[in-house]
Amino acid sequence: MGTRVAVAVPVALREVFFPATTWSRLTDGFAVATIDGDHRDPAVVSALAAEADVLVTAWGNPPLSSDLLAAAPRLRLLAHLGATVKPYVTEASWARGVRVTQAGQAMAAAVAEASLAHTLALLHRIHRFDHAMRTGTPWAQAQAAPPRRELAASVVGVVGASRTGRAYIQMVRALGAEVVVFDPYLREDEAADLGVRRSGLDELLRGSTVVALHAPVLPETRHLLGARELALLPDEALLVNTARSWLVDEAALLAELVSGRIDAALDVYDEEPLPVDHPFRSLPNVLLVPHQAGGTLDARWRAGELIVAEIERFAAGHPLEHEVTVAMLDRMG
Repeated sequence: MGTRVAVAVPVALREVFFPATTWSRLTDGFAVATIDGDHRDPAVVSALAAEADVLVTAWGNPPLSSDLLAAAPRLRLLAHLGATVKPYVTEASWARGVRVTQAGQAMAAAVAEASLAHTLALLHRIHRFDHAMRTGTPWAQAQAAPPRRELAASVVGVVGASRTGRAYIQMVRALGAEVVVFDPYLREDEAADLGVRRSGLDELLRGSTVVALHAPVLPETRHLLGARELALLPDEALLVNTARSWLVDEAALLAELVSGRIDAALDVYDEEPLPVDHPFRSLPNVLLVPHQAGGTLDARWRAGELIVAEIERFAAGHPLEHEVTVAMLDRMG
């Protein structure tokens, strides 16, 4: 009996991740079952996975609880189309020996490119000009903005040498930026290979034109940038957060932004959807995006291809290229 794959992904999302050629590759190689019902319902997912060796998930699926695992005695691999698997794995799944793989690498370039776009927009004050032009500000007044900078003349501080952090580093260095990195896990030889200088967080904040956040969600990264840390940023500094709002004390950030002392580009928020009356929405020095940094078609297609390739490796008994272990989970967002 061949490998059986249960795809617990709603049809609209499934069609984005798996265009026809990728879907055919999966269905031609394996016995594939697709979800019929609410992908968030544990009972629906349990029924789908009852005879599956592999369960493919996206966002919103239930975790691998003891009950779900009991209903799916053959299950040996969780293949997640997103990056973080923490909401889906459990002590029970690890104890059962269910292996885990994920498609975070497929989204790194998209998030890094979005972070680069935000960086360039802030440096050239495009968000301020756009706000002024759209709110009826007179032409001469609309032209007024804090001094603009070029990336090649800037020091970019990167917090977190993650997959996306490293992709972003490559992009900004290619455009001439000097890069410093704060990451307690980054070794000196790795920093040398990346062409960056390691730094303490306070030093990085004091000396950077742009600070870009790419750190994971861990207990020790909760409000990594609080009021004290944000106060270290130079006047007219720029903050880019395409990672998680977890990393920043949002109230402290709002106070800095209301003062007009710094500018920020934000893709993530404490409350999502961001309330329509949130003060961020009215500030001319903030560029706002509704949590879409990794949402390109290209990234989705790569994720689908990556997951199919991982399932093929699993079925053939080959090592997985993107496997997540218990030990790795402690350092992942």
